[in-house]
Amino acid sequence: MGKDPPIIELKNLSKIYRNGVDFRALDKACLKIRKGEFVAIVGPSGSGKSTLMHLIGLLDTPSEGSLLIEGQDVTELSDKARSELRNRMLGFIFQYHHLLPDFTALENVMMPLLISGKKKKEARQIAKKLLEEVGLKDRMEHRPGELSGGQNQRVAVARALSCSPAIVLGDEPTGNLDTKTGDMVYELLRRLNRQLNQTFIVVTHNEALAAKADRIIRLVDGKIVSQ
Repeated sequence: MGKDPPIIELKNLSKIYRNGVDFRALDKACLKIRKGEFVAIVGPSGSGKSTLMHLIGLLDTPSEGSLLIEGQDVTELSDKARSELRNRMLGFIFQYHHLLPDFTALENVMMPLLISGKKKKEARQIAKKLLEEVGLKDRMEHRPGELSGGQNQRVAVARALSCSPAIVLGDEPTGNLDTKTGDMVYELLRRLNRQLNQTFIVVTHNEALAAKADRIIRLVDGKIVSQ
């Protein structure tokens, strides 16, 4: 993995749902991901991909094991500390863009910056630069309903990057797009990954897209079977 410590490390990480019978959605996962790496997570439905993403994204807590981010064990952090770390270090791109329909592309990208305490002028400058990066210079004042699916997903990418997260998590970010548009969005993620040296972890059912990643993590029945 190189000389630098991993930005993310999983040590026997498990998630167990107890409803009469224990169900291990994730089973003793061990994994190291280094800074700047682009990782694809693949596996059949129900294999634990989303569970793994939710744990890394601090949206859920593990039942067993440890999760380290930049060497810090985040497993026992309070809800407030987890939220602060999530807001500071993590960006999220989902299958459906979840943009606010009454706001323009520019305003949608500005929103996380304003929430984080940036002044409106600075937030606008950062958001405009990001929208230019994703090829939407001429669509900044358009609302989601006036944009195509691929354009909305590019706005979502810009929004995810707005607070300069060290780690970007994508849960089927191209799953709702046609093949050509999905390829374009995936190539955009790869380009930004190389330019910004941010760590990207992307869940995908698309094996052809996964093959373009630096590494593929394959899950079956909650277990990492290859990486």
